Amino acid sequence: MPAPVPLLPEQAAEFARATMKAAKFPMLATMDGDQPRLRPVSPVRTEEFTVYVANLRRYGKTAEIAANPKVELCYCDADHNQVRITALAEEVTDRSLLSEIWEANPLLRAYLGSIDNPELVVYRMLPQRVRCMREWALQYVDAPL
Repeated sequence: MPAPVPLLPEQAAEFARATMKAAKFPMLATMDGDQPRLRPVSPVRTEEFTVYVANLRRYGKTAEIAANPKVELCYCDADHNQVRITALAEEVTDRSLLSEIWEANPLLRAYLGSIDNPELVVYRMLPQRVRCMREWALQYVDAPL
């Protein structure tokens, strides 16, 4: 086992941003009643630690988030560094923001065809807590919000 390199609190925010950028695709945890559900997601926009995720209305996570908007995103990069974002998910209804996200995501446009497609749901994951850990350090450090 490599010697752990501690992560200092003043390094946490930059470390978390770098880990998120390197990992690209987080796992999203929701609750289905009393059963946790976990799946990879592809963010369509990220602003610091606020992450936006597109979804299809018919997917299971739509009902799960409606019943319990408490979610967690977990990023893990190739070096096994982690960022965990505890968040509240809310549906984005602001048309100008949806348009910005729509225009910036060609895959979204190709798949759904129209911003007015009734299947389109975009969630804003509002961070409540951000924790990160360098591999082998075995201790989470909170990043300031």
